[in-house]
Amino acid sequence: MPNFDLIALDADDTLWENETNYRKLRDDFAALLSYAAPEETIIHRLDEIDEGNIELFGYGVKAYTLSLIETAVALTDGQVPARTIEQIIDLTRGMLRAPVELLPGVAETLPLLAERARLMMITKGDLLDQERKLKRSGLEEYFNAVEIISVKDSKSYAAILKQYDLRAENFMMVGNSLKSDVLPVLELGGHGVYIPFKITWLHEHAEPPAEGTPGYHELKQFSDLPGLIEMLNR
Repeated sequence: MPNFDLIALDADDTLWENETNYRKLRDDFAALLSYAAPEETIIHRLDEIDEGNIELFGYGVKAYTLSLIETAVALTDGQVPARTIEQIIDLTRGMLRAPVELLPGVAETLPLLAERARLMMITKGDLLDQERKLKRSGLEEYFNAVEIISVKDSKSYAAILKQYDLRAENFMMVGNSLKSDVLPVLELGGHGVYIPFKITWLHEHAEPPAEGTPGYHELKQFSDLPGLIEMLNR
């Protein structure tokens, strides 16, 4: 029997592309508003507004749409044309409809993980959007449970451990964010596996734990995960 009662996996930028889509959306928005301000100014203002809105609106494309519209209003002193608002909505609607692109090694590795332990997807974001992406990904069959939560912190993970009657030392969380996927789990005494993505979202920056921190593991790619689990189970 595996030492891990359950292996939890992040979704965005761990199983499939996400931040690259947001960067493209941001750049398209900056091009759309280029008549109002330089690109650097637009991006800086958008980041400020989005950071302030997360506490109220949460994560996901819908919440980001509100930040885009608010930024357009701010940069035009409230004179943004209705046509521009319509174009912003069209951009975000296109992102919601975009195909799900799995990251390298995910399609081949996930079935191997499902043979070794129960799998759970733990992600944050808009409920409908994340459910839609999971269905379109073709990965739904491998997960025993899915938790879409508003924030990933030690309190949220502790609630999940309690709900599923899991011991922290037998719980592994895998993801691309130190802040959301790794550090809170280490705080509870679990295992946190960090698989860096090529882009780190502004709101997910965090310092890595000290070398030798119990339970902390870093991998170069998703396909290395079965090997790590086999080594830890010895």
